[in-house]
This record gives sequence, structure tokens and C-alpha cells, in this order.
Amino acid sequence: MRAKPGAPRANSRRMGRRLAGAALCAAALLASGCGLGAGKGSGDVRVSVTTDFGARGVGAATTSKTRGGETVMRFLQRNFRVETRYGGGFVEAIDGRSGSAAGEQLDWFYYVNGIEASVGAAAMRLHPGDRVWWDRHDWTAAMRVPAVVGSFPEPFRSGSGGKRFPVRIECVRVGGAACTTARDRLRAAGVEDAAVAGVGGTAGKDVLRLVVGPWRVIRSDPALQQLQRGPSASGVYVRPSASGGSIALLNAAGRPAGTIAPGAGLIAATRIGDQQPTWSVTGVDDAGALAAARGLTAAALHDRFAAAVTGGAVRSVP
Repeated sequence: MRAKPGAPRANSRRMGRRLAGAALCAAALLASGCGLGAGKGSGDVRVSVTTDFGARGVGAATTSKTRGGETVMRFLQRNFRVETRYGGGFVEAIDGRSGSAAGEQLDWFYYVNGIEASVGAAAMRLHPGDRVWWDRHDWTAAMRVPAVVGSFPEPFRSGSGGKRFPVRIECVRVGGAACTTARDRLRAAGVEDAAVAGVGGTAGKDVLRLVVGPWRVIRSDPALQQLQRGPSASGVYVRPSASGGSIALLNAAGRPAGTIAPGAGLIAATRIGDQQPTWSVTGVDDAGALAAARGLTAAALHDRFAAAVTGGAVRSVP
């Protein structure tokens, strides 16, 4: 069934919201505990195109120069064959792959630095260091996926909207193996100024967070509680048990497809409204949280919406 203009789409989530504008970032710094440095890393802009939640690659392109007023749409059109609708501001197909299919709820969605776009591609400006990811997938189980992990080390290295934000690593055990590993992984990725604190902080427009520890401990965090309601609420294809003792992995249809076992980890990103994303680096036990922390690398997370880590191997979720 062809998606209607009001259906959620990569380009706009919903056509009505596309024109409302984006509130992706804020300029203020936190008052304490989160210094904001220049960071390091490439200023190159990259676009990648995949299908089926990143399972199949279509292509990628990189530029070292960002033109004044460059938009996501223009950059995409210079590197791929693009069919548009609604006055050229809405992507219908990329390289012949349509966002509509008979009997299926398929559409193109795009993310900038791991954050779902809230405006059309023609209205979204690019900034140095941006990672743009287009993916065509079924949205039956989750009409929205507000944040993904597949652009790591973004958004921690470059932020969003051309602004960097303080990064806070909140740990169940400050100084423990999982906490230290998460900090070291961020430093290796060019994020050297992340602050480390105990759990209990709050999400907001001005801070990016990683919450590290066993799920039964961190599940009370307001930004993470969405996971317990499944993908329709969180955009993450998992469903933790009420007790916090197990985490079910779901497939693209939202049906059970596995379980996070003791010693296995989960890396997922959630977002409340226009706040910055909160990442969960977790598992059902301490060993699982450590496994997840070890999975915080660009190679391991590349083009994954969320990730399960078992025995050092990383798999996509869904």
C-alpha cells in the first residue's frame, strides 16, 4: 500500500511536522561537570544509503568541502539518482528503490549524526563532520525511530545542527570496568572531554548521555523507560521484562527474535521530544554492560539501529 502524505517518512517523519521546523540543538552549556572542548576528527561530510535497517548497502559518498547553504537533499542528489515529490522537498526513491511498495509500509527515513530528521531533506542544512544516513525500512512496528547508534562516534563528536554538546557518561559503578571502557572508547573516537558521573542525571536539550550499567539498575531513567513499552514507544526493537532480568530482541515486525542472555550486551539510543539522545550501554548483568561498552566502536556499530553484543560479536537489532 502506497504511503499517504501523512505517513511517517524519512524526509519528514510526518508531512505536517516537516514544515514546523526542527529544534535539534541548543547553544547553552551545562553549568557544571561537562566541559565542552573542540574535539577532534574529520570535518568531512558523509552520506550513506541502506535498506532494511542497515542490512543492505546501496552506496556512500564523502566530501571534504561543504558548500554554503548545502542541504541534505542537494548532497544526496549529486551522488545518487533521486526521485522527489511535493515540490522537490520529499524523497520518493533513491537509485530506483521506491519508498512505497504494494502491501507494505516501506519508506525512506534519514538521520543526521544518529538523530532522526524532523524537517524535509531540502530544508536540512549540512555542517562539517555531519554523518547523514538514509535507510528504507518497514515502519509497521515503529512509526518513529528517534535515534540510532549506527553513526558512532556521532553525535558525541560533532553534535547536531553544527553545535557540539557536553557529553556525560553516567555509570552504575564509576571507575568500574564497564564505565572505564565506555570512557576509553569515546576518547579513542575523538571525544576526549566527556564527564563521568553516577547514574541519576537527567536528559535535556544541552547534553548527550551514555548510561552504563545493568538494565535492572538503569531502567528507572526516564529517557530509557520507553524501552519497556517496545518499539512503538522507543523506536528500539527490544522489550525488557518487567523485572529487568531479561531483554527480548525483536525482529522488524516487532516479534521475538532472541534474548539478551547473561554476559551479553545491548547498545541502544532513545530520545524524548527535542532533547538530545540518551544511549543505554547495558545488559542483564555487569558482564553484559561491559560487553556493550566494548562494542562502542565505529566499526562495530556502523549502520546499525541498535546492537546486541555476544562473545565479542556484534549483531544488528532488528
